[in-house]
Amino acid sequence: MLRLLDGPGLVEGLAEALDGGRPVAPVPEDRQFPALALEEPVIEPGAAAVVTTSGSTGEPKAVVLGADAIRFAAGATHARLGGPGDWVCALPTRHVAGLMTVARAVVAGTRVRFVRGDLSDLPAPDGRAYLSLVAAQLDRALDRPADVELLRAHAAVLVGGSAVPARLRERAAAAGVVALTTYGMSETCGGCVYDGRPLDGVRVELDAERIGLGGPMAFLGYRLRPDLTRQVLAGDLVRTSDRGRWVEGRLQVLGRIDDVVLSGGSNVDLGVVQRACDAEFGPGVVAVLAVPDPRWGARVVALATTDLALADLRERLEPRVGKASVPRELRRAATVAYTSLGKIDRAALLRAWAKGGDGEPG
Repeated sequence: MLRLLDGPGLVEGLAEALDGGRPVAPVPEDRQFPALALEEPVIEPGAAAVVTTSGSTGEPKAVVLGADAIRFAAGATHARLGGPGDWVCALPTRHVAGLMTVARAVVAGTRVRFVRGDLSDLPAPDGRAYLSLVAAQLDRALDRPADVELLRAHAAVLVGGSAVPARLRERAAAAGVVALTTYGMSETCGGCVYDGRPLDGVRVELDAERIGLGGPMAFLGYRLRPDLTRQVLAGDLVRTSDRGRWVEGRLQVLGRIDDVVLSGGSNVDLGVVQRACDAEFGPGVVAVLAVPDPRWGARVVALATTDLALADLRERLEPRVGKASVPRELRRAATVAYTSLGKIDRAALLRAWAKGGDGEPG
């Protein structure tokens, strides 16, 4: 049976689970997550933790992580970063990125400190320490001089959960913050590719651009869903839903497979259009999505959090993405919906679009 834990209790419980004790699950956001099936035994040998996926792009699932996978992932991270250190947990432990900040400290025998997501109580490290954030947290912290000083004092700041704009990486570097972008997922014990380079022992395989991540960090399966497990896991290779390519020896993540839509006979990569919006207007200002259209098949549209005319949006984006990929409609929204890990919540955006946004079309 699973133990549902959070905060300091999760530290102790995970340590016991890694030593062969009862598997643990971080407390989910709504404290009622059917995919965890708490009343059912965990049947996967060596299971140490079960973490839920966000469900922002599909059916929520519970991912079973083995003790060996967690130890490997923690050790590989410390090897890449230059050695063990304390960890600061500023992310929800119900997601794998937060859970792994705890796991790395537990495996290394170091400390983990829990802080608020806005970093308002971020302590000054008194030794080698690491911090894990999403892009939005780093972006806000870089606007606050006191936070910049604290970030500089950390040996490294891992930034993952979603695409990290080049402009944000440049801001961090200019501020003297050692920020490393990470790529991975719940099924791989979180980030296992740092700044485009796989951690030692991790391999990346591309199948017609579809990314596969293989190695000892692979999960054991989806809880009570062997059918879904077979679709994703082959041996120690996790077949992701992301597209990528190698650029000068580094993995470049292009976006999700389902980000490519057919609109008016042309393939439109929503990931490319979203990155162009982030570069042109800044993160969190414009979000793009595709909605069904009887004429075009799929129609590329946008939601903006600021006053922006459709003509201006199209004019500024067309040189970057081409005429066929620019949004055909624009609506105002109060905010761009994100998951707690900084990923655009497409499901929430589609619901907002169906309601007409917060204003008239641009």
